[in-house]
Amino acid sequence: MRASLLQIDVNETESVDSRRVRVASLVREQAGADLVVLPELWTTGAFAYEGFGAEAEPLEGPTYEVMAKAASDAGVWLHAGSIPERDPEGALYNTSLVFSPSGELAGAYRKIHRFGFDKGEAVLMGAGAELVTVRLPVTTLGLATCYDLRFPELFRGLVDAGAETLVLAAGWPERRRAHWTLLAQARAVENQAYVLACGTAGTHAGVPQAGHSIVVDPWGEVLAEAGSGEEVLTVEFDPARVGVTREQFPALKDRVLGLETPRR
Repeated sequence: MRASLLQIDVNETESVDSRRVRVASLVREQAGADLVVLPELWTTGAFAYEGFGAEAEPLEGPTYEVMAKAASDAGVWLHAGSIPERDPEGALYNTSLVFSPSGELAGAYRKIHRFGFDKGEAVLMGAGAELVTVRLPVTTLGLATCYDLRFPELFRGLVDAGAETLVLAAGWPERRRAHWTLLAQARAVENQAYVLACGTAGTHAGVPQAGHSIVVDPWGEVLAEAGSGEEVLTVEFDPARVGVTREQFPALKDRVLGLETPRR
C-alpha cells in the first residue's frame, strides 16, 4: 500500500480559498497512491482560534466539494484532514473527512478531545462522541485528530472496532515535537498497528508548527519521517504485517481491563 502524507504549510499570507486550490492540486499530483492524508484544520490553522467562527463551514461546504473532486480526479482514498464544521444548529466541531476514490464521503469524525485547557478549541468547539473507522480494500482506518494522540483509550477503542491503520491529522506545535514522535510510536506499539500521523508546517497565529509527519509500523519502527517544512512524505507499507505481528506477539489477547466505547 502506498500512502502520501501532505505536510501543508499554513500561514496568514495565503488566503483560505487559495490554499484550498493549491492543496487540491497537490492531492491530484498523488495519483497512483492508495491513500493521501492531509493535516488538521489546514484551511485556517489549528491555533488560529479567532478565525474558527468566520471560516466554519457546513459539512458539505467548499472544502468538502473541492476535496471530493480532488479525490475523484486522482483516484485515491483521501483523508482530507479536518475542517471547522458548523452544524445546522450553529455548533462548531473539528471534523475530519475521508473520501473514496470516486469522491464519495466514506467517513466523518468529530474530534473527541479538544485542546486548550478552558480556552481556544476547548470552549469554541463541541466534542465528538463517536469513534470512526473506514474500511479500505486492504486495511481498516481508525480516525483520530491531534490532541487525541495523548489518550490511548481512544486508540484501543479503534482497534476493538477493527482498525489496523491509525490515521492522525494534526496541527502539533514545535515546542512539543518530542512528545509527537514518542506518542506516535507508543500508539503503534501498544496497538500493534500502523500509525500515519500528518501535521502542518509553517507558523500560524504565532505558533511554529512541528511538521515531522511520521509513519510508524506495528513494531514501533519509523518507516518515514518528514522535516519541518512543507513536504510530501510518501511511503509504501504492507498492511498484512498487522495481522502477522498480532499473531507472532499476541499481546492484545492478554488484555485484562476493558473499555466500553461508542461505535459507528
